[in-house]
Amino acid sequence: MATGNPGKIREIARLLEGLGIEIVAQSEFGVSDADETGASFAENSLIKARHAAEATGLPAIADDSGLSVDALGGAPGVYSARYAGGAGDEANNDKLLAEMNGIEDRGAAFHCVATYVEPGGEALVAAGEWRGTILHERRGEGGFGYDPLFLVPGCGCSSAELPAEEKNARSHRGQAFRKLAALIERKFG
Repeated sequence: MATGNPGKIREIARLLEGLGIEIVAQSEFGVSDADETGASFAENSLIKARHAAEATGLPAIADDSGLSVDALGGAPGVYSARYAGGAGDEANNDKLLAEMNGIEDRGAAFHCVATYVEPGGEALVAAGEWRGTILHERRGEGGFGYDPLFLVPGCGCSSAELPAEEKNARSHRGQAFRKLAALIERKFG
């Protein structure tokens, strides 16, 4: 798996457990993070998957995901993880709250593009989107990233307040990885 993020590794391992695939972080192979130079989630996902596959000689799965806020013209978008200059989740959430101060239209969407590649092979790609709104303050202790600020439609709670199984059933990442799992199953039977 082309990530070192333990939260992502746990979520993705749960989502792909029926495939008989062992999910191992690229750091276990000494693979460094790829430079995310793409202009979209799809481009960055492919860059990361190819980087891990080429470095290890093994099939690799990557995703690129993030939050796009309507009133901020889609920001933080592909810069979601480094929105506050790479200072981490708390700083990213602080910056988002500051940027949203006084804004009434708080619509947003989490996006995820998941990619599977084999060294030198074609990519299997799947995407998911999860719409919601940005809260005025953090709620919940679960999840990671912007989860404490993302109000889930229809349940009145933040993404960080959802149990892991329910979050995976609803989320952008869950959608993308269920689609990717189906593509992998079709390809390999």
